Amino acid sequence: MTRFARLRPTSGELREMARLAAPIVLVNVGMQLMGVVDSIMLGRVSATDLAAGALGNFYFFVISIVGVGMLMALDPVIAQALGARDEEAVARGVQRGVILTGAVAATVMLLFLTAGPVLALLRQPADVVPLATGYVLWSIPGMLPFFAFNMLRQVLQAMKRLRPIVFAVCVANVVNVFLNWVLIFGHLGFAPGGVVGSSQGTAISRWVMALVVLGAAWPVLRPALTPWRPESWRLAPLRRMVALGFPIGLTFLAEAGAFGFVTLMAGWMGTEVLAGHEIALNIAALTFMVPMGVAGAAAVMVGHAVGAGDMAASRRDAVAALAVGVGFMAVMAVVFSLIPRQLAHAFTIDPTTRVIAATLIPIAAVFQVFDGTQVVSASILRGAGDTRVPMVLHVLSFWAVGIPLGALLAFRAGIGAQGLWWGLTAGLSAAAVLQLSRVRSKLGGDVQRVAIDH
Repeated sequence: MTRFARLRPTSGELREMARLAAPIVLVNVGMQLMGVVDSIMLGRVSATDLAAGALGNFYFFVISIVGVGMLMALDPVIAQALGARDEEAVARGVQRGVILTGAVAATVMLLFLTAGPVLALLRQPADVVPLATGYVLWSIPGMLPFFAFNMLRQVLQAMKRLRPIVFAVCVANVVNVFLNWVLIFGHLGFAPGGVVGSSQGTAISRWVMALVVLGAAWPVLRPALTPWRPESWRLAPLRRMVALGFPIGLTFLAEAGAFGFVTLMAGWMGTEVLAGHEIALNIAALTFMVPMGVAGAAAVMVGHAVGAGDMAASRRDAVAALAVGVGFMAVMAVVFSLIPRQLAHAFTIDPTTRVIAATLIPIAAVFQVFDGTQVVSASILRGAGDTRVPMVLHVLSFWAVGIPLGALLAFRAGIGAQGLWWGLTAGLSAAAVLQLSRVRSKLGGDVQRVAIDH
């Protein structure tokens, strides 16, 4: 612990972290921007369509987030193999990632078929549920490319080959804006589709994104994908990858589920509250993409260092990631505090929704630093192959602290949507403290490379 505390990154190491994180941030922002653009365009249709998009997105992410997390097992597996210069382990890891992608996509598509009955049971506004159900069902055709892109992204990040990912996301965003214009508002002979048109456009854009990244990165990916290694089908290593990735998925589910449950509780307060909550959440999620990008870089760099057996480098990389990610969120906290009304007005023409969003954005300013700390810390641990303890810490933070306190403030104390967001702030604060403490403990000693093939 003392060794860890004394290690500080040099200016060169900070620049290296920022250099690797920058394109990952662009990818994260680009992917989030697709949802933000959808919300802005739907806000021009009606508060009901905007709320339906929020509810549909809630269902989409709560169901799919475990699969996304499972594929992040590729972070420590491939990054550590690269650090150890084990090319065969890299190839086996990539090919097992392909197998897991197919299994995850098929499972999620089946679960999406339950959207209508589940959303009806959650007591959401009656005018919103049918539209949200249509949004989820039209997301099904885009699920295979969604998970394929996420798998390829983790592989390319670990390889530090990020240009194909950035290029694919940029192309997909352009396609998404055009398809939204056509399918939401009804141009070029198409009938106005509203929130369902938004989902259709997003599904097509995901196919574009996955095919573009595969084509652009094929020269880099081909040695790992061909020839196919028969041992990639072995069940024991696949089970070990699932055992490594499933806690990551549950970690994401604990957080996404908490934000999602807050979305449900906001829906109990009415359509305008749900729409205002969605605006504030979109803005907070957009800034969150930056520390999340730094977190991706941290997982890669720590993984490479662990694979190479260089614990001193892994500690310096951890400190560099925290400095960059948390520093950015501190700046965003100031911005959120200064211009909440202007940010809210950019999303909707509905005056009631604007007022609600403007009261929530300053609360998001409070939790920015904690949000950055917890996501970077959890990813440092992921790079080190530590996934189970962070999962437990996340579950406790959000579901033993954040959600109960938010519900108490919102409904018992009568604070409403603001109470829900103060609960989220408490959950994020607890997660930040606990995950950072785990980083200090884990990297204070030696870390062994993840063993998939025994």
